[in-house]
Amino acid sequence: MTEAPSDAMSLLEEAGAVLRGHFQYASGRHGDTYIEKFRLLEKPHVTEALCRQLAEHFRPLQPDLVVGPTTGGILLAHETAKHLGDSIKAYFAERSETGGRYLGRGFTIEDGQAVLVVDDVLTTGGSVNDTLDAVVNAGGTPIGVGLVVDRTNGATSFGELDTFACLAIDVASYAPDDCELCEAGLELTVT
Repeated sequence: MTEAPSDAMSLLEEAGAVLRGHFQYASGRHGDTYIEKFRLLEKPHVTEALCRQLAEHFRPLQPDLVVGPTTGGILLAHETAKHLGDSIKAYFAERSETGGRYLGRGFTIEDGQAVLVVDDVLTTGGSVNDTLDAVVNAGGTPIGVGLVVDRTNGATSFGELDTFACLAIDVASYAPDDCELCEAGLELTVT
């Protein structure tokens, strides 16, 4: 995984997306840093700057299409595709009631079409993997994964795919019954 030599952290902090304190993540684990993607997505100039970084990194791979998982991935796919060129479409992969994701809304991918998958904050890779599966099931060929923030600092991979994060950070997390922050009596915010 490569990380942009940029001011991605500054942009995220400017947007108010980097929160510090005592948080319970969706996984149930606790930590002291939380990236609130919706603070990023509500600031078009910040979203635009980060998606431009994604587009510049993946331009040499010549994607035909950009796909992101709902919800945040919708905006990121659109903005990244805009920076890749007028002929590039932006789709989104929706959650299926039976698990995984699918391309609905009449979105079609031609067999072998080169697809870039983008997402906001990588924690476990579940949304990205489900989106990659949806692309393959629709006949596309994934060529890369672009992320705004990789909270695993490169520990999560997507096989041989070129994976790029505007910001890769290592956010320590703790099991609830082994949490230093709980022991210190810090107020817990459930995310």
